[in-house]
Amino acid sequence: MSTAPSSTNTTTNTAPNTTTVNIHQAKTQLSRLLEQVAAGQDVIIAKAGKPVARLVALAPPSAQRQLGGLAGRGVIPGDIKTGFDDDIDAMFYKGR
Repeated sequence: MSTAPSSTNTTTNTAPNTTTVNIHQAKTQLSRLLEQVAAGQDVIIAKAGKPVARLVALAPPSAQRQLGGLAGRGVIPGDIKTGFDDDIDAMFYKGR
């Protein structure tokens, strides 16, 4: 009498930082899996042995941009529009 491998226990390590579980295990052990993901491990959820989803940690939110980061680093002359009037008129108002 030969014994086939059990299909009920499909937790495997496919890569050093990856665990694969079946859907039933994912549903019953979601809290534990989320703790593993938070610790940096990837979790792949498989259906009938085929990967269908991956649980990975979210990237940390990027730092909020601060306005005025370039303040004081350059000079904009007061007459910046001088010399462009004819060019702008030609580009936008030609033919009117």
